[in-house]
Amino acid sequence: MSSGTSDLNIENTNIKTASGVSLDEHKKTLVGSVLDVSVDYCTSDVPRKPDDTQLFAGRPSLKKLQLWDDNGVFQDPITIAEGRKQYEAQWYGLQAAFSEIERLHHEVTSGGNPITMDLRTRYVVKGIGKEQTIDSKINIFHDKDTGKITKVEDKWDGKLPDSSLMNAFRKINAVTVPKVVGVPKSDEEDAKLGNQ
Repeated sequence: MSSGTSDLNIENTNIKTASGVSLDEHKKTLVGSVLDVSVDYCTSDVPRKPDDTQLFAGRPSLKKLQLWDDNGVFQDPITIAEGRKQYEAQWYGLQAAFSEIERLHHEVTSGGNPITMDLRTRYVVKGIGKEQTIDSKINIFHDKDTGKITKVEDKWDGKLPDSSLMNAFRKINAVTVPKVVGVPKSDEEDAKLGNQ
């Protein structure tokens, strides 16, 4: 299985769960890593509150993404990223696309496989300042033997597109993003980006 949260520098360790839902330590690590790489990023000069360990904390890192299977899949309404090269670029691309990403709410609603979570996130598009709040249903699938994440679905408003035309655009996005978004090649490069 994976390293502990301290080895991975996972900042989202206070995982909120619905009544009756419990997570073992490994599942908490998986959820925390997904929250870290997907939300709570800000490039503004807004100071972080010392008592707020969640806000503006998370960033992707090569270490956190080692929790993913090499053949893992990330899906949301704008991409179907298959394999490490594609999904890593999607996570690192968030820093290029948004000046702020703030998690407003999260709650794990099932501790099974997939782990399911409700998520509300506020995004600010870099350059134009457009703000958007998205409610998502997140499914985190994991391999029972290796403990690695095999798939993450981010369903905006609880849905993923199901048309062949939209899926074609999602696949084009997954192939294009790695060509324009640089993924660090080493922990040292990652640290220079502030992702360790």
